[in-house]
Amino acid sequence: MIETENVINKFVKESQEILKDNLTGIYLHGSAVMGCFNPEKSDLDLIVVVNEPLQDDVKRKFMNMVIEVNEAGPAKGIEMSIVTKDVCKPFVYPTPFELHFSEMHLGWYKDDPQDYVRKMKGTDKDLAAHFTIIGKRGKCLWGQPIEEVFALVPKADYMDSIWEDIADAWEDILDNTMYITLNLARVLAYKNEGLILSKKEGGEWAIKNVPEEYHSLIKAAMSEYADANDVSYEYDIAKQYAGYMLQEIQS
Repeated sequence: MIETENVINKFVKESQEILKDNLTGIYLHGSAVMGCFNPEKSDLDLIVVVNEPLQDDVKRKFMNMVIEVNEAGPAKGIEMSIVTKDVCKPFVYPTPFELHFSEMHLGWYKDDPQDYVRKMKGTDKDLAAHFTIIGKRGKCLWGQPIEEVFALVPKADYMDSIWEDIADAWEDILDNTMYITLNLARVLAYKNEGLILSKKEGGEWAIKNVPEEYHSLIKAAMSEYADANDVSYEYDIAKQYAGYMLQEIQS
């Protein structure tokens, strides 16, 4: 975790140097604030808030920094978005962003950075989920306090955001069993009880709240998430679980 802290500290320090007075704050969310960060399986989730939109030359400088810091990051790298303060409070949905990066975009930026900074701008429904986690469990790494920057995300927007992630679970669960199994649990926990949970916490909640026939699947997913290498799944049960959970979420 010391290496991760060094990565975060470097990201914060260099963000301040590049963005200067335009920087409102830097906020950590995801597994790193929810007690289940695993450097082999987790990414570092960061939201950077700025006062005013960024020029392309500043985006280039910022992205060069992110690529450098990302090389020292966890296995899944850094995932970050830059947004302007005026879309955080009052909250705008779908939420506009100035710049985004995750490991899957690394090749694009390295191949054509000018094209990347010109086109990597738009709206992202996922930001409703990220802002919700920041509001409930996030950490301000630098800048203005969370409650001053972020408005409460309406429940309908948050639900729409997390639904996007599991809408095709019946098909996706065979290819990404661990992720879909635990994510379905998180969504149902929010729908039924308004809980904002990590994947690990979602699995623990599901063991107490879904039929016992699915417990072996959930325990296997939790074991894989905790870094077990000898996990096997009953895929017929996984498909039944996905169907059951989707029905419960939509009911």
